[in-house]
Amino acid sequence: MTSRRLILSRSVALAGAASCGLCLPGLARAQSGKLRVGFMLPYTGTYAQLGVAIENGVRMAIDEQGGRLGGREIEYFKVDDESEPAKGIENANKLVQRDKVDVLIGTVHSGVQMGIQKVARDSGVLSLIPNAGVHAATRALCAPNVFRTSFTNAQPTLALGPAMVARGHKKAVWITWKYAAGDEAYEGFKEGYTKAGGTIVKELGLPFPNVEFQALLTEIAALKPDAVACFFAGGGAAKFMRDYAAAGLKGKIPLYGSGFLTEGVIEAAGPAAEGVITTMHYSDSLDTPRNRQFRLDYAKTFKMQPDVYAVQGYDTGLLLVLGANAVKGDLSGSKPALYKALESAVIDSPRGRWTMSRAHNPVQDIYLRVVEKGENKVLGVAAKALADSGTGCRLG
Repeated sequence: MTSRRLILSRSVALAGAASCGLCLPGLARAQSGKLRVGFMLPYTGTYAQLGVAIENGVRMAIDEQGGRLGGREIEYFKVDDESEPAKGIENANKLVQRDKVDVLIGTVHSGVQMGIQKVARDSGVLSLIPNAGVHAATRALCAPNVFRTSFTNAQPTLALGPAMVARGHKKAVWITWKYAAGDEAYEGFKEGYTKAGGTIVKELGLPFPNVEFQALLTEIAALKPDAVACFFAGGGAAKFMRDYAAAGLKGKIPLYGSGFLTEGVIEAAGPAAEGVITTMHYSDSLDTPRNRQFRLDYAKTFKMQPDVYAVQGYDTGLLLVLGANAVKGDLSGSKPALYKALESAVIDSPRGRWTMSRAHNPVQDIYLRVVEKGENKVLGVAAKALADSGTGCRLG
């Protein structure tokens, strides 16, 4: 399949994957008044499921609000970003320059996000980030037209440290992959843990995506810390938990992590995941009327269970609806009013109500969770209304 066939699809449907095929640009513009929404997400490869969940969430939120944005019909455009940072700028420009989208929604991979960030800053197009946690997007490279609806890489782990100290774990080993997300997660953990009175006795790492953990687990056993804290995700996270248990550490040295350690991989990790404690801005088991209704509606609509990525997509849709309604659908001509509406938004989310920080990042509750009988069960709130520092952001 060629990249052109992979990347281009245009649709007026508000749910599902129906499209009108390769509409001609002139014809698209002639369909007067349609607001052009661009998705730049992974639709193939490792993160494909995440991209689909995010798009589903966005479409569901818009559909619930009448299927229009500020009274305007919608035309959708899609680019498969392939989770390939080298193509980030090129792919973002396909939506912005070729398809003339009014808003660009993306992405999952932080490396790809940096390409989107450059295009968004250069073009001024409204850019909504439904997942990528890279700090620069809402810190040094923040922009008035860029808003994130998910998290920064440091947010979950910033709340993790104090929760560990409160449970009596004052000496910890930190372990992660040595790459941007791991480094930024460590930044949050180090700040939260040391401020709460904890001591990091050793920082361990291995190259991404290496999963040969045995030597490091042997070192942890020799160090005998009160607990281990980590950042891993996906298949590597499942293997880490299995290897941790196989090394005889489970039950002896408690394991903690950013919520991505157990998100979506509990089944793959099996019994090794039981008892693992994490901090995250959402949990499937969050027992609120808002979350229960969302999960029921999502399952009915898409015939699958929602996850944190679906929630982040859903909240991106809610934010876009709010902003578009505030300017009657004129996303390009009423930018000051649009930005003001987005900055002052209060999102009634399945994760709990959250607001937007000055740097355009969610100010949100972070939950303490434990894996129990194959589910992330909420133990309580680890941090209320937690904001990322926004260090280096200058929005005037």
